[in-house]
Amino acid sequence: MSDCGCEKARADLEEFVRGEIACCQTAHGEIREHIESCPGCQDEATVARTLTVAVQRACSDESAPVDLRAQVIAKLRDVQAEPH
Repeated sequence: MSDCGCEKARADLEEFVRGEIACCQTAHGEIREHIESCPGCQDEATVARTLTVAVQRACSDESAPVDLRAQVIAKLRDVQAEPH
């Protein structure tokens, strides 16, 4: 694989840390490979992972109120139904 570089790795770091890279496994592998070989990006990834875990722990017992959830779902349906 080719090295994606710091700019690409850092741009997609949050999605990478959460396992949400949308494009393809190749991009995920390139970012992982870059982070493994770049001390600066390793540091960035460590910070991102730490923050992600902290937020997940802080929010694990939280859930949106039923009314808010219904409003969000209704809005998403409206947006999906709009012609593109």
